[in-house]
Amino acid sequence: METRNPRKERTGLVVSNKMDKSVVVEVLRRVRHPKYGKFVKRTSRFMAHDEKNECNMGDTVKIMETRPLSKNKCWRLVEILERAK
Repeated sequence: METRNPRKERTGLVVSNKMDKSVVVEVLRRVRHPKYGKFVKRTSRFMAHDEKNECNMGDTVKIMETRPLSKNKCWRLVEILERAK
């Protein structure tokens, strides 16, 4: 029996929850500048599926890659790590 490849996981901040069953998660990563060596912040925004509409803006969440669910959405919510204050 074949085993599945591990799915990508990211941790990020919910920046929008205005859609039904969808959230926008902003993932921050620090990359080293190729010439100067300084670490630069880069952000990526992912649309993720939130089945129960339980995320609020400012929550820290873990998302996992999945099959395409719509035109822009190919991530799903795994868990809420920290609620917004």
